[in-house]
Amino acid sequence: MTDTPAIDPTAAPSGAGCAECDAAGGWWFHLRRCAQCGHIGCCDSSPSQHASAHAAAAGHPVITSFEPGEDWFWSYPDEQFYESGPALATPDHHPLDQPTPGPAGRVPRDWQQHLHR
Repeated sequence: MTDTPAIDPTAAPSGAGCAECDAAGGWWFHLRRCAQCGHIGCCDSSPSQHASAHAAAAGHPVITSFEPGEDWFWSYPDEQFYESGPALATPDHHPLDQPTPGPAGRVPRDWQQHLHR
C-alpha cells in the first residue's frame, strides 16, 4: 500500500482506546485505527464494531491495527489485507500497560461469549 488519499500519515490517533466504547463505558477486544483521520475504534470481533461503523459513516476506507507489534492495513472496499504501509503519526499502538481485551476494569468475565466470530 503506497500513496493513497485514504491514508494521512500526519493524522494522530484519537486516543488510547475506542472513542465510542470509552464514551459509553464499554470494552473492546482489539483496536483499529483509521488511516485517514486517526479515529480509534474497536475491531469487528468486539461487541460494538466501532471501527467498521466509522469507516462506513465517514467514508474512510482504510484501517490499520492499533495493537502492539502489528503494522498491517485493511482496505474495506477491496477487502484486501496489506502486510505493511506507510509510517503513521505516533503512537502506533495502545499503551503497553492496557490489557487486551480492554480496558482494565470494564471487561466482563464472560467476554469471550460476547465476541463476534
